[in-house]
Amino acid sequence: MQLQVRDLQISLSGQKILKGISAQMPMKRFIGIIGPNGSGKSTLLKCIYRVLRPDYGAVYLDGKELSKFSYRESAKKMAVVAQHNYYNFDFSVQDVVLMGRSPHKRSMERDNTQDYEIVAQSLAQVGMQDFSSRSFSTLSGGEQQRVILARALAQQTPCLILDEPTNHLDIKYQLQLMDIVKGLGRTILSAIHDLNIALMYCDFIYVVKDGRVVAQGEPAQVLTRELIQDVYQVQAEIIRDSGGMAHILYHPAHRKEGAL
Repeated sequence: MQLQVRDLQISLSGQKILKGISAQMPMKRFIGIIGPNGSGKSTLLKCIYRVLRPDYGAVYLDGKELSKFSYRESAKKMAVVAQHNYYNFDFSVQDVVLMGRSPHKRSMERDNTQDYEIVAQSLAQVGMQDFSSRSFSTLSGGEQQRVILARALAQQTPCLILDEPTNHLDIKYQLQLMDIVKGLGRTILSAIHDLNIALMYCDFIYVVKDGRVVAQGEPAQVLTRELIQDVYQVQAEIIRDSGGMAHILYHPAHRKEGAL
C-alpha cells in the first residue's frame, strides 16, 4: 500500500500547527516521525488516521484521496496504536482485541470462529495469549499497550500507525513492543519521542520542526550532532557500540569541560 501526504496544513485553536508537510512513505519500511514537543508529529498522524481533517492538502492511499474512502474502508488499510487507551467499561482482553475485527464485519454481525482464531493469533504475536480472560483495566501499562497492538494486528491491515507508543513504558516494554512491530514486515509509520529508539528501529525518518519537515533520510545519516542542536537545542555526540550501532549521548547544560 502506498501512503502519501501532500502539503498538509491545519490550524487548531487559531494556531497553525502544520505548515505544508509533504511525505512519501516507502512500502514495508519502518518510518519514524521525530521532532520536539509541539512540532506537529501527533497532529500529522491524526490527519493521516482521520481524527483530524486538514485545512489544506490531502492524504493519499494507493493514489486515492483518503477522504474518498469510507471510514470502514480506510480501517481495512490502516490500524492505529495510540498513546492513551481508556475504556469506561470493564472489557476483557479478548473483547478489546475483538474490536480490531469491526472493519471486517457487517452491522450487527456476530463474531465467528475465524474472528476468535485471528484474536488468538494476534495475542500470541505480542506474548499475551495467557491474558485473554483478564480484565483490561487490571493490566500494567506495558501489558495494556501490547493488547492494543494485538487489536491493531487483528485488523489485518497493510499499514500500522503508532502515535508515540512507548511513552510512559519502561525500557523493557519499549524494546519488547518495538521488536514485535519491527518484525511484522508491514508499512509502519510511528511518531517517536526517543531518538535512540528511532536510530535502533527506523529505516527512514522525517524530522519535523515548527510544523514543517526540516530533514529526511536514513536515521544514521540524518541524526547528526548539528541537527540535534538545531532542532532540539541540546548538545550531543554520536557514538557506535561494539556491534557498530549508533547511539546518541546528550550533554547536560550544566556539564563543565573535563567533568566526568
